[in-house]
Amino acid sequence: MESFVAHPVRTDLQAPLEVARWRALFQWILAIPHLIVAGAMAYVAGALVFIAWFAILFTGRMPEGIYRFLALYLRYQWRAYAYAGFLHEDFPPFEFEMSGADDGHSPARLNIDPPGELSRGLIFVKWLLAIPHYVVLFFVGIAAVVAYLIGWFSVLFTGRWPEGVRAFLVGVFRWSNRVTGYVYLLTDEYPPFSLR
Repeated sequence: MESFVAHPVRTDLQAPLEVARWRALFQWILAIPHLIVAGAMAYVAGALVFIAWFAILFTGRMPEGIYRFLALYLRYQWRAYAYAGFLHEDFPPFEFEMSGADDGHSPARLNIDPPGELSRGLIFVKWLLAIPHYVVLFFVGIAAVVAYLIGWFSVLFTGRWPEGVRAFLVGVFRWSNRVTGYVYLLTDEYPPFSLR
């Protein structure tokens, strides 16, 4: 059993390593509707982070509705990307449950704890504090592209993800989602430099 770093933003994938061979070629096409919805939601999420910034500045708290939408957005995006990247076979549901807790209807799961009281001072520098993560994630992202190529050929020829390759890719998404949750003001807990 893998051990994970305790963090308010938790990303996981519960799916078999076996994937039909054709999915490596065509599953991204099936994911296009989800990717369009996730892209549209990104604009709304950006506007809500801007509003949340002022709410936290004046009250020290993120409005409940904004927290729920941002959790929905990050979860929906993770499900869309995991499916488009043929990390699993289950077509993600078009669900828009505004909750921090994942309902478990998809193998790609993301949970975000309610933020509670947030630092008014950190909102000025969270983006700055995240820069080291973005630098490291840039290079980790290059490795992820190589891992996807390895996974693509493996699924195409064997119908199975190499366990370590898929775990690495899920870890990259996990790390990225923690950083996004931090920058989106969903938590004051600084994300670890970790794939776990």
